[in-house]
Amino acid sequence: MLGIETTCDETAAAIVERDPAGRGRILSNIVLSQTDEHAAFGGVVPEIAARAHVEALDLLIAQAMAEAQCEFGSLDGIAAAAGPGLIGGVIVGLTTAKALALVHRTPLVAVNHLEAHALTARLTDGVEFPYCLFLASGGHTQVVAVRGVGEYVLLGNTMDDAIGEAFDKTAKLLGLGYPGGPKVERLAANGNPHRFALPRPMQYRREPDFSLSGLKTAVRLEAERIAPLSDQDVADLCASFQQAIIDTVYDRLRAGLRLFTERYGAPNALVAAGGVAANQAIRQTLQRLTDESRIRLLVPPPILCTDNGAMIAWAGAERLAAGLTDELGVAPRARWPLEAVAHAGSRG
Repeated sequence: MLGIETTCDETAAAIVERDPAGRGRILSNIVLSQTDEHAAFGGVVPEIAARAHVEALDLLIAQAMAEAQCEFGSLDGIAAAAGPGLIGGVIVGLTTAKALALVHRTPLVAVNHLEAHALTARLTDGVEFPYCLFLASGGHTQVVAVRGVGEYVLLGNTMDDAIGEAFDKTAKLLGLGYPGGPKVERLAANGNPHRFALPRPMQYRREPDFSLSGLKTAVRLEAERIAPLSDQDVADLCASFQQAIIDTVYDRLRAGLRLFTERYGAPNALVAAGGVAANQAIRQTLQRLTDESRIRLLVPPPILCTDNGAMIAWAGAERLAAGLTDELGVAPRARWPLEAVAHAGSRG
């Protein structure tokens, strides 16, 4: 299966193999980041992202095919992220996949980008359904019951900012540049996480929802109160902010696991996916939570937590194995909730 990813600021193509027993193998996985193109603007510029995808995608597909020693005639399917994401980029990837599928008479699979994150642990670890997913990225923060391919139940969501977005906005506020998450994490290691009394939004509520806009505002108010900021002030703000995120994640996921167990029994694992899962402090918190809950924690390697083509190819392979393909007229979507993804039963 060829997988194409262009929903945000990574252009990616990959070849993944799925055997009849459901075991996966990555044959190639090429990712081109656009970080440098967007850094001067403090965030992703949709028009720049779309143009960069157009310029790079054909070459990346050729590289992925060559590295996998694969010909188009040997593909069983072509998968592309059809949303959610920046619509210009989504159009580039999906249109390319449609053209290839048409020319080579190969089945097309339009993949939900979030579903690809949700299924990645089946590629890397072969986890069985059902499991609990913590999806945390720049655009999404969700707790999801994953019951099967195309079968997702949203247990908790962010009411405002996503965790990755909160990291990036805090970094911008402190003058750290883009992308902000890794920079906040690095400075937090040298800061005092208890210096600033920041809020833990939604703490102790039964529903596993998140709200982070108030935390971001609290950081801004503290920064304004002690301005001008020294290097140590910035490190302490980063550490205090990250600690508030860690405490919130622990509390909200504990509620999510409780709700999952009440509805479906104990999950086979807690799976963390999305770029935020690369944060080591958050990973340690997830490990503590799963150790206490006696549940296995699965976190794909960092290259598979951030956007990549292998996860799209794998989701496409899973859907193809379930008999789920798409017509060439399938539309790109800027918004596409995970729980709205079709499964085999919903298509008759």
